Amino acid sequence: MTTTLERRPLALKEATVWTRRPYVQAVAAYLIVRAFSVALLALFASNYNKPLLDRLTAWDGQWYLSIAEHGYRGITHGLVDAAGNFAPNTPLAFFPAYPTLLRGLASGTGLSPVNAALVVSLIAGIVAACGIHRIGTLVDDRPRVGILLVTLWAGAPMAITLSMAYTEALFAALAAWTLVAVLEKKWLLAALCCVGAGLTRSTAIVLIGIVVFAALIEVFRKRARWPEVVCIFLSPLGLLGFWLYVANRTNSWTGWFDLERRGWATRFDGGKETLEFVKSTLVSGSSVMEPMTAFVVLGTVVLAVLLAKSSFTARVPWPLTGYGAGVVVLITGTAGLPFAKARFLLPAFTLLLPVAVGLAGRRRSTQITVAVGFVLLGCWFSAYSLTGWRYAI
Repeated sequence: MTTTLERRPLALKEATVWTRRPYVQAVAAYLIVRAFSVALLALFASNYNKPLLDRLTAWDGQWYLSIAEHGYRGITHGLVDAAGNFAPNTPLAFFPAYPTLLRGLASGTGLSPVNAALVVSLIAGIVAACGIHRIGTLVDDRPRVGILLVTLWAGAPMAITLSMAYTEALFAALAAWTLVAVLEKKWLLAALCCVGAGLTRSTAIVLIGIVVFAALIEVFRKRARWPEVVCIFLSPLGLLGFWLYVANRTNSWTGWFDLERRGWATRFDGGKETLEFVKSTLVSGSSVMEPMTAFVVLGTVVLAVLLAKSSFTARVPWPLTGYGAGVVVLITGTAGLPFAKARFLLPAFTLLLPVAVGLAGRRRSTQITVAVGFVLLGCWFSAYSLTGWRYAI
């Protein structure tokens, strides 16, 4: 008969083996960074006499919560767009996947919409961390690459939105597993994740382009195969379906784009406004938030160049480079809400691959120092943007 004392070393050994599993380590790294970020936000919020929960559901979070509770047609007042206006069609600027999940979880569990939103973001962030770790291991089989990639992403500037009633965590999860599916040639999974991403936010247009192009390459290489063909036609349906729904509601083929332009001054201008913003804020910014946002934008451009260089040397598969660079082009080339660009760039997690790969070859002390420094800066930026900064993020 095995005694209690004999069972303890066995249980400890099993627990140690379990914690060494790659996905467990990735999730642990993600949750540690996110817990620190929320704790820092709580500290900042208390100094500004702002409730933490209020900060975690601020700005767009209120829109998603209202849509989850009342639907697109049930919001009649209380919320306004960036221009300070509200119209019956204003809620249609926000995509349906996230509020639908909130509503389903709240009705199925009895949770309040706010708690449901935070739970959905938490679960989505964990799923995203696993997908991002998988991408890291597909690029470089050293275990540290995936862990570093997750850590850096979880602590990036404006990563606080991963713990808020925002779509960043959900979209990142869908994008990560879409890219994993493309790299592993699981075309039906790629299509399904792409449809979900298209129902989550407009940045999915970059993801759709990558998936469709990759599937087309496979079709021409191997002649027509039904998984790739189905993927090509299925991938855009989420994004196109919602845009068509908005077009029908607004009686305009450009209905969603009109809402974005009128309410949030969002339009594609090739980067003209972004360039003017960077130039002016670096010279005469009135708040630390302004030059910091400019540096984030410039930093992502540099990372996109490094990622492209890695792709040319065959170290990083082209779909990862295309996705990261495509998000940078889309966000920097779109006018409107300049101070939200750090948040909009957060789903471009593949940009951090060159940093993670480079750090993985350094001494452990260097890895820890750089990762901790990056996380501290990113978490400070996130906490300040939700408390000390006066504009929406």
